[in-house]
Amino acid sequence: MHPLHRALFQPRRIALIGASADRARLTARAQLYLRKHGYAGEILPVHAREGEVLGEKAYRTVTDIPGEVDFAYILLNTPHVEGVIEAVAAKGIAAAGVLADGFAEAGPEGAALQARLVATAQRAGLRILGPNSMGMVNLNDRIACTVNAALEAETLPAGRIALVSQSGSMMGAIMSRGAARGIGFSHIIGTGNEADLSAGEIAGLLVEDPQVDAILLFLEAIRQPRHYADLARRAHAAGKPVIAYKLGRSPYGAELATSHTGALAGSDAAAEAFFRTHGILRVTTLESLIELPALVIGRRPPAKTQRAVSVTTTTGGGGAMAVDCLGVAGIEARAPDAAAAAKLDTAGIRHHGRLLDLTLAGAKPDRVAAAIDALQAAEDTDLVLSVIGSSAQFKPQDAVAGIVQARDAGGAKPIAAFLVPQADASLRLLAEASIPAFRTPEVAADCIRAWSEWRAPRTGTEPPGVEHTLPAAPDEADARRLFAALGLASPFAVLRTPQDAAKDVGFPVALKILSPDLAHKTEVGGVKLGIADAAALRQEAAAMQGRVARMAPHAKLTGFLVQPMAKGLGEAILGFRRDPEVGPVVLLGTGGITAELFRDVTLRLAPVDEAEAMAMIAEVKGMRPLAGWRGLPHGDLLALARAVVAVSRLAARSDISEAEINPLIIHAESEGVTVADAWVVRAQDD
Repeated sequence: MHPLHRALFQPRRIALIGASADRARLTARAQLYLRKHGYAGEILPVHAREGEVLGEKAYRTVTDIPGEVDFAYILLNTPHVEGVIEAVAAKGIAAAGVLADGFAEAGPEGAALQARLVATAQRAGLRILGPNSMGMVNLNDRIACTVNAALEAETLPAGRIALVSQSGSMMGAIMSRGAARGIGFSHIIGTGNEADLSAGEIAGLLVEDPQVDAILLFLEAIRQPRHYADLARRAHAAGKPVIAYKLGRSPYGAELATSHTGALAGSDAAAEAFFRTHGILRVTTLESLIELPALVIGRRPPAKTQRAVSVTTTTGGGGAMAVDCLGVAGIEARAPDAAAAAKLDTAGIRHHGRLLDLTLAGAKPDRVAAAIDALQAAEDTDLVLSVIGSSAQFKPQDAVAGIVQARDAGGAKPIAAFLVPQADASLRLLAEASIPAFRTPEVAADCIRAWSEWRAPRTGTEPPGVEHTLPAAPDEADARRLFAALGLASPFAVLRTPQDAAKDVGFPVALKILSPDLAHKTEVGGVKLGIADAAALRQEAAAMQGRVARMAPHAKLTGFLVQPMAKGLGEAILGFRRDPEVGPVVLLGTGGITAELFRDVTLRLAPVDEAEAMAMIAEVKGMRPLAGWRGLPHGDLLALARAVVAVSRLAARSDISEAEINPLIIHAESEGVTVADAWVVRAQDD
């Protein structure tokens, strides 16, 4: 394994710099917890005045410690950290955690201090965990180098699931919630500000750890995305699922975006695309983060799923809740098909509808096992969900016996359980049997949805370059020339004054103001459609020039764009954006001025191939009529897919931050697409 793995997760000598002799202080906790939970290595407190701290020999400085030190946890206040980092680096320590806050999150001065810490560490080869890190816990090796109060617990259940959390307070919260279900962890790490080591890089160190079967991520942001891509690729190869819970699903941040693409892709959608591309399972509830691992550990991403399950229940109401929540999550509970029905008939189990209700027939273990075995024979579902009623609370052994028996019979499909009452004993029994069990129907649906959407990390090559010179402040004409270089040429002409004549563009035409400062020209009166002849064109151009100058006095006007009117079967928005967290993304959605209103869009990391582009088209509800829905004429979806591929190639252009076609008019099958409006934004120089 990587040498950094031992320094972070299996340190034999730990320096606690700023350790306190006052057992009530936060800075005493790391030492107390290390000893309380059985750390067998050397604890080396560093205290400027004390010769002994909590029964351990103390040192005045880290330099005074004899021999090598594997890990240093710096517990000092913010102003003292910088000088100590220099001493730690000079000592040759491989890794150091920093507890203090007040760095990059505190403003420009804190950011400058953090940058100096990293620069000092990098010169010496020292890796930093934090700042603002609550430390690290290795439960199997009994190393609790943390100040998280959850370590006050007398016992800490160890397991084979690792948690990497950007939030220090969530370390203990998730560990305690797992313990209540009988689920233990192998490692729990708080990454804090991630000035140096990111959650992705730290998680990557755990892929080869034989004590780890799955890796959980609690994320506030995606920093250094290349580390997550590397983590996901290696974890997939090792057969270890990666599961993420990420904050930031609110759309309010999108209000600051300039273009439609920025507004639509500037929210959580880019993160969703990132996880999908890299084969990271994404859950939407905290409980799912804890309960999903049992469903995916030891399994590979399904090559194809039906997005459908079989549900059996010993409580009608509980089963109905499960079916309802699954439907909300886009998972269908299906009635037994012919194969499953035949086995149910043989077993004497009556069945009808989407829910196999055993409430009145009796819920003895053999009968539950027979029902699950029959449902496993269904050819049109992916999983069997067993819903358990009151017996889970009062007769846990009997309640789970049938499920365990069915699992041991060796069926090909996963089996999971939803426990309707609060039934901690049954949860623990199922956890010990490695059977996924859910406490709420919403979490059951979320986990099954995540599993059904799980895919192997996408592999691919870098996009081919796009040779085209773009001016410093591009207007729509410049954007159209860029798209033409990508193979998306549509006729247009540029007029520099209202008196110019439009050449080679047949009437009727659309007239638009040209300006590098106006992303939405309609809002300032900069668009006029259906102009019939040259005289009307000159008149409308003169009026438009005055109107826009009044409504947008600070905009630089560079002329007018004239294009022939075009009509198709549908309109799309097709955009590219260099997302600040995850990098290049391509967006497809229902187009026109209502794009942001309906938000009928899908995203992928760019670039994409034609197959991925066709999958994107299938996900946009507004595109479904163009597939011949209810006898409607087919649109040229192949041309649309090729347009998506072409725009995604902008990932090769680091000088472009955003580009958009809205709308892209989709014509009838084999008649192509037309660029109706275009926009491009150059990236700002660093």
